[in-house]
Parts: sequence; C-alpha cells; structure tokens
Amino acid sequence: MENIVVRYAKREELESVNKIRKQVNEVHVKGRPDVFREDGWRVIEPFVYTRFEEENSGVVVALAGEEVVGFAVVQYIVRPESPFKREQKFYHIEEFGVDENHRRKGIATALIDFAKKDAKERGFARVELDMWEFNEGALAFYESVGFKTMRRYMEICGEEL
Repeated sequence: MENIVVRYAKREELESVNKIRKQVNEVHVKGRPDVFREDGWRVIEPFVYTRFEEENSGVVVALAGEEVVGFAVVQYIVRPESPFKREQKFYHIEEFGVDENHRRKGIATALIDFAKKDAKERGFARVELDMWEFNEGALAFYESVGFKTMRRYMEICGEEL
C-alpha cells in the first residue's frame, strides 16, 4: 500500500478531483449508456465546488504525496421525523472514486476508514452510499469493507415491458 493521507480537500485540489470524477462517469457510461451521457461529467463538473462550499457537505481527498488519487463527496443528512419514519441522521457518500492508475493499492479502503471515523466524530450512527448494480467490482469492495444492502431500486425496461 502506498503512503496515503486522507483529509478534507483544499479548493485548489478540486480540479484534480474532477479528473477522477470524469473517470467515474466513463465507468457509468459504459455500464449504463441508456442512463448516463458521455458528456455528462462536463455538466456536473461545477457541482464539486458547490458541495465543497456547503455547510452540510464536504469533499474528502486521498493523497499519494501531493497527487490526488481518490475522493469522496460526502453529505451530513438530518431528516426530521415524519408520520411514518423516525428522524434520519446519516453520513452519505454521494460520490466516490479512485484514479484508475492507483486502484487496488488500499486507497478506497483508506477513504472508507476516514468516512467511518469522520461520521462517528460528527455523531452519525451510520454511513450510506448508493451504487449501480452493474458495477460488480464496486459492490464486492463495499461489501468487503462492511457495507450491507439496505434497500434496492428495481426496474423493468426495454424488451421486458
């Protein structure tokens, strides 16, 4: 494993985060071209700056030396009690990625470890994330670090209709 430092991003590192976000978009386009646009990353490029500046969210980076090699966009979610649900408080990993040239070196695990510790320090009892079913490698990784399926979104489409 490389010597990895994980911390909250500095604004000047967000451009490097966006390069990895573009790689993640390419994985999504390949896996679900019916859903994701090839140029979609350009539309969402400014979004990381929004999350960086918001009070209830942040951008976490993994660094190998000075190079940003992974990231997580996180939100701190608090939803009030409703007539059918208790109050919901959780740490949400909204986006997650490791540079394709640095995968399988412990970077993703270091990011998840940071998220778990950060969530606990902020008083959250759980960490959540969303992922696409086609991404079997991501699913295997998330399960290996302790995530369990909480709910599913299912579909019927195309020739099956």
